[in-house]
Amino acid sequence: MHISFRKNPSRILIICALCVVFLIGSVLGHLNAGGSSADRSFQTYTDRLFREEVSGNMLNLHYSIAYPEKQQITRPAPTLGTVSAPDDNSISRYREIMKKLQTFDPAGLSETNKITLDMLLLYYKTQQRSTDFYLLEEYLSPSLGMQAQLPVLLAEYAFYQEQDIADYLNLLTSVPAYFDSILDFERQKADAGYFMSDATLKRIVSQCQAFIKEPDSNYMLEVFAAKLKAFGTISESEQKTLNSRHKEILLNTVIPAYQKLIQGLLSLQGSGRPSQGLAHMQKGKEYYLYLLRSQVGSWTAVKDMQNRLTEQISTDMKLVQQMLKEQPSLLRKMKSSLDLPECKPAQMLGALRDRIADDFPELPETEFETRYVHKSMENYLSPAFYLTPPLDTGSPNVIYLNPADQTSNLELFATLSHEGFPGHLYQTIYFQKTAPADIRTLITSSGYIEGWATYTESYGYQYAARDLDDPAATDYTRLVALNRRINLCIYSLLDIGIHYYGWGETQATRFLQFFGITDVHVASDIFQYIVETPANYQKYCWGCLNFLDLKKEWEDTLDDDFDLKTFHRNLLEIGPVQFPVLRKYMHERLQKATKGGAGANVIGLSAPPVLSCFL
Repeated sequence: MHISFRKNPSRILIICALCVVFLIGSVLGHLNAGGSSADRSFQTYTDRLFREEVSGNMLNLHYSIAYPEKQQITRPAPTLGTVSAPDDNSISRYREIMKKLQTFDPAGLSETNKITLDMLLLYYKTQQRSTDFYLLEEYLSPSLGMQAQLPVLLAEYAFYQEQDIADYLNLLTSVPAYFDSILDFERQKADAGYFMSDATLKRIVSQCQAFIKEPDSNYMLEVFAAKLKAFGTISESEQKTLNSRHKEILLNTVIPAYQKLIQGLLSLQGSGRPSQGLAHMQKGKEYYLYLLRSQVGSWTAVKDMQNRLTEQISTDMKLVQQMLKEQPSLLRKMKSSLDLPECKPAQMLGALRDRIADDFPELPETEFETRYVHKSMENYLSPAFYLTPPLDTGSPNVIYLNPADQTSNLELFATLSHEGFPGHLYQTIYFQKTAPADIRTLITSSGYIEGWATYTESYGYQYAARDLDDPAATDYTRLVALNRRINLCIYSLLDIGIHYYGWGETQATRFLQFFGITDVHVASDIFQYIVETPANYQKYCWGCLNFLDLKKEWEDTLDDDFDLKTFHRNLLEIGPVQFPVLRKYMHERLQKATKGGAGANVIGLSAPPVLSCFL
């Protein structure tokens, strides 16, 4: 199961809240059974690999496949498992998979299978390094930790069959053992000098306390009762019995597990390291490079990343300065918070779905729904996230919104472009229609996924201008989008400074001051967030820059023959892979487009905005 989060450390600096995505298993179908014998052999192996990977734990399986028995997949024990140190078996398994993958000759495979092969080879080669950094991993964090994810994952545990209800209740009973294993792991980290800072611990404890604050009215009780009622075939008396059993487990098992986790963490208070980056830890720089590869999908040298980020800041700031020079009123409008008219999220998504038609390939009619996070978790959950559907159902497509993080209608519109159209929901459904190998629902690239959604936000701002009652609407929304990207680049440079070069809070504050961010409390919040989430901003910003660079390469090569919709179609069809793989196949397709002639259609199978940076 792949889960990806992001959250703004400071709403005052970024115009559009950094949205969040749960990506757990998303696409439908299998590759064609036809093709060469090499293709069929490779397909057989990847299908087996998928079954092995997806059946590793119950949450993985449930969020990937709604009806596992129909695909001859045996349900694993309905537990959350435990956190344990890597052993020789896991290392040898990676090596065996690599050895098997290397037996397939790419020359005999279709392009679709070549992409999958390259992606898997790079993934498992990278995973072999994961065992070197066991104690540097962190299962708990204020924004991305399991203590925050788990309530949402359990609340959203869909009931497709009656067995799902039993599995869900059993998963709840396994929470204590799972949390106990995490506590044991945190004690190991403390003994080795890797335990979290007291500032981070305090934030995690506050989050856990918010979840268990009113146990008799915990939102999971309401959600469970609603799902039972909607199931349709459970009698009222059975519902009453199940609701009673659910409440008993929640009150006597789950909430005590959270209380024990809180107590266990507090017992370690004072034993952690200061709030500082990975560079201060043994193997910390190596672990940061591992995160860039495994989480972001980037093999670019850190120095080259710095140069590219700096270049983008310079380019965008020059554009901003030029726009403000030509239209000084834009700055006044930014400070006055010029906004879109009030509109429901579903209506915004409908408008976005219609407006992307000129720039993005057509998508089949897609149902979706929006929900709001529970009030008790508003201060701790991300601004928004998209829950991908199981690969065998393709639905539901749910976007969660956090009212606490939405301060303007324009911000909401941009958030929905990131999570919905043409962002996560659109990308997921489009890739689904290409019938990729099932293994690609589990092994993806967060850098591609979040980078795509961040890249497409600029189009969201363009589309929002149509609803803005102002003669300079297009320039205004462009300015907001540029402000957002500049902030992302600043934070990504700060991420490198903190985790690769070892910057402390004083250095980070001076760096932010250079860009006009002078509030010390804001700077402290930014520093703390980046310390707790190494490489997270790179998924969004560095991922976005990779798409921008590919677009420029296609534009420069094709010149007047460049077609934006065709460019996007090729990106979407290759799908979520690491950036070296994406660049390889986009370059091959560009060569074909060049040979194919003009227009060749190459198809393979926050608060009110503040311009603090510019003042």
